[in-house]
Amino acid sequence: MRKRSPQSQRSSLLGLALPFTLLLSACGHQNQIKVSHAPDYKQVVSEDGRYQNAYPGKKTYPFTCEKDCYQQQATLQCQSESPAEQCRYTGPQPAVQINSGFKVRWFGHASFQITTTDGQQILLDPVSQQFDWPVNWGFHLLQGFSRGLPQGLSDQVLSNANVVLYSHIHYDHFNKADIEKMGNKPQYLVPLGFADSFPKAGYQIHEMGWYSQQNFASLQIHAVPAHHFSNRILVPLIYEDFAKSSWNGWLLQSHGKSLFFAGDTGYSQHFKDIRQRYGAIDVCLLPIASYYHKEDGARYRNVHTTPEDALSAAVDLGCKVMIPWGYGNASWKMGDHSSHSALQRLLTVRQRIQDKPEGQIPLLILNEGEEVRP
Repeated sequence: MRKRSPQSQRSSLLGLALPFTLLLSACGHQNQIKVSHAPDYKQVVSEDGRYQNAYPGKKTYPFTCEKDCYQQQATLQCQSESPAEQCRYTGPQPAVQINSGFKVRWFGHASFQITTTDGQQILLDPVSQQFDWPVNWGFHLLQGFSRGLPQGLSDQVLSNANVVLYSHIHYDHFNKADIEKMGNKPQYLVPLGFADSFPKAGYQIHEMGWYSQQNFASLQIHAVPAHHFSNRILVPLIYEDFAKSSWNGWLLQSHGKSLFFAGDTGYSQHFKDIRQRYGAIDVCLLPIASYYHKEDGARYRNVHTTPEDALSAAVDLGCKVMIPWGYGNASWKMGDHSSHSALQRLLTVRQRIQDKPEGQIPLLILNEGEEVRP
C-alpha cells in the first residue's frame, strides 16, 4: 500500500476542516449591538444591576369593577357563553374616522404587524408558536394549558419585516425560533440588557433606554416606559436573571401620525409621562388581560392592566382610538377566566361608564388575523 506524504495528509485534513471551520464561524458570528440612552433621562438600576419601574411601591387605581363584571355580550359569539370561550367579536367598529396613518394587523396575544404608508413593515413581539424549548415541553405536560397557533403569523410575514420590536424577554413575547426565521435582514430594537438573550448569528440589535429614539427614513421609534418585570429562568428560587434586562413600551411616529404599543404593563403614572412628552396619540395598542388570579390578584394587577385600567391609560395617553389585545382564541389564558373573559369585562365596564372619559374612548376590537387600514 502506498503511503501518503505528510504534506498530502495535511492538505486532506485542511480540506476536511475548512467546511467545519466555516460552519462554526457562521454559527458564532458576533451580533452587532448598539446602545441608546435619552440625553435627559436615566433609568434606575440597582447596585446589583437590576432594572426598576419608574413608579414602584403600593399602587392605586382610578376605578375598579367590583360586581357582575363579566356580562354576556350580544356582540360576542362564543362556543361557551359562561365563561366566554372560543369567541368572535361581531359588533360595530367606532363611528369616528380611523386615521392612524398605519396599517395594523393583529395576530393574537401581543403580536402585531404595523405597516407605514411608505411600506415599512414593523413586527411587535412576534411569537408564532407555544414557547421556546424547554418551556414548551413543560407546558405541554400541563393539561388545559396550551396556546392555539396565531392567525396569519407566517414564515413569509416574519421574513419580510424591516424592523422588529420586543417589549421584554418573557417567553410569550420573545421566541428565539422566530428570530431564526426573520434572520439578519431586520433591525431588532429591544430594551436595555436584552441583547444577551439573542443567539449569536450576526443580528443587528439596538438596545434602547426609555425615551431614546431611532430613525428609519420617515419612521421614528421611541422606547418608552412600561410597569412590568423581566426574567427568563423559571426554576423556583433562582433569580439570577430577574430584572437583568429592562422592559419597554414603544411609540411609532410617521408622517405626523403616532401609534403606541404598551407591551406588558400595569397601570401607573408613566402613561401620563408619555402623554406629556409626546402629546396625544392617534392609536393605542393596550393590553387588557392576565390580571386575574384567585390567590394573588393584586400582584397580577400590579404588572398587568385590567380592562378598566387600560381605559384609564387610554385617557391618560390621549388615545384617539384604542385597540385592546391579550384576549383571544390563540391566547395562553394566563391569569384569565377564559379566552375572551377580558374582552367581555371591557365591554361590560365600558357600558357602565359611558358618562365618564373612560367610557368615551373609541374602541376598535379585532379578531385574531384581522387588520385595520389607515
